[in-house]
Amino acid sequence: MEAAVEGLTQEMVISAIILLAAYTLVFTERLHRTNAAVIGAVIMVAAGTWFDFYTQEQAVKAIDANTMFLLTGMMILVTILKPTGGFEYLAIRVAKTAARDPRLLLVYLSLAVSVTSMLLDNVTTVIIFAPLTALICRLLNINPLPYLMAEAMMSNIGGIATLVGDPPNIMIGSAADIDFNQFLLHMGPVVAVVWLSVIVLVLWQFRRELRPPPGFTGIIDLNEDNAIRDRKTLGRAIIALGCVLVLFVLHHHLHFYPAYVTFIGVALAFVLVKPDPDTVLRQLEWPVLLFFIALFVIVGGVQNSGLLELIGRSLARFASDPERLLLTCLILMWVAGLLSTVLDNIPFTITMIPIVLDLELAGVNATPLWWALALGVGLGGNGSHIGATANVICVAESERCERDESTITPGIWLQKGLPVMFLSLAIASLLFALFFSFFE
Repeated sequence: MEAAVEGLTQEMVISAIILLAAYTLVFTERLHRTNAAVIGAVIMVAAGTWFDFYTQEQAVKAIDANTMFLLTGMMILVTILKPTGGFEYLAIRVAKTAARDPRLLLVYLSLAVSVTSMLLDNVTTVIIFAPLTALICRLLNINPLPYLMAEAMMSNIGGIATLVGDPPNIMIGSAADIDFNQFLLHMGPVVAVVWLSVIVLVLWQFRRELRPPPGFTGIIDLNEDNAIRDRKTLGRAIIALGCVLVLFVLHHHLHFYPAYVTFIGVALAFVLVKPDPDTVLRQLEWPVLLFFIALFVIVGGVQNSGLLELIGRSLARFASDPERLLLTCLILMWVAGLLSTVLDNIPFTITMIPIVLDLELAGVNATPLWWALALGVGLGGNGSHIGATANVICVAESERCERDESTITPGIWLQKGLPVMFLSLAIASLLFALFFSFFE
């Protein structure tokens, strides 16, 4: 792909049409999302090869191996933990503590997920919390849909606050030489205000679903200790998971990839627990993994066509005027947010980093642009069910609940998620404009 793109090309139009067609199939549910994504990926590679903008080699490289291995490793650890009864134990404890009011339960779970996402990445957090939440709702006989949706969205918001909470943050921090404390100092206050605003909106959106059903007492007459079926395996699996969690907090300093950290835990679990690999692998969410692989290939085609670079260069030309720096930051935030609703935020972040670095070399104050980019790609993912990895995991968990009213459909997510995204971006924009000197 050329270093700079002058205008809209045939390749960009073709890649955009394929992306649009694949996403239309996903959103309308004419096909299962995995089937639609795989078909779209195959067509994207075929078109890219024919029109000479996207090769098979580039398609393979477009797959984010770190994300895929992270997902796979965490799924393996959770699969090893499930038969021990550990999730049931936690579910009963949480249900006994906060279950008398469904709304309070949603706030507690959302807060726990957000705080955890600040220390771990949001994908790991949701893989752990989603099955736990489904169990809590089953014990209380309440609809898990609002809880799963809230957790996905709040994990995305919470992850923005720290350097390690979201993969784009790590990329931005590395490119701009921003450390953990700087990230928390600048993003933390914005995330706190956005979080409070969104939790109020979510409680209002799900006010009917969160109304206690007739006869609901919130009292759980179960002994959590009896839920544990295999204490020895549980203890050993917790050691492996604990090792992963500690290394996740330290991985940036140790220069470990999150995927490598996860597989350190998997290897430790294999040594300590000695599970049957066939049993473990059969229980993995292969449709989810295949969906992400196909999605990476589709988005890679759009990126290699030059479309994302065209958008980035257009923003760069606008940013060259120092008097329009605030406006440029806000435009970047909203463009990043809107694109992250339908595209994976990693390719857009990768595309924008060298463009912002070029602006910095040209004398433009790039510091506020980094913060605007981080907010945009982080908040935009809440707009659709495929806007963030955490969203897809929670959608898959809702489908496993086998209750029609609990399934998170694309339409439901758009209905609830788009207002959350627009409110989040609006509040972030307002804070950014009011305290612009703080972000410079």
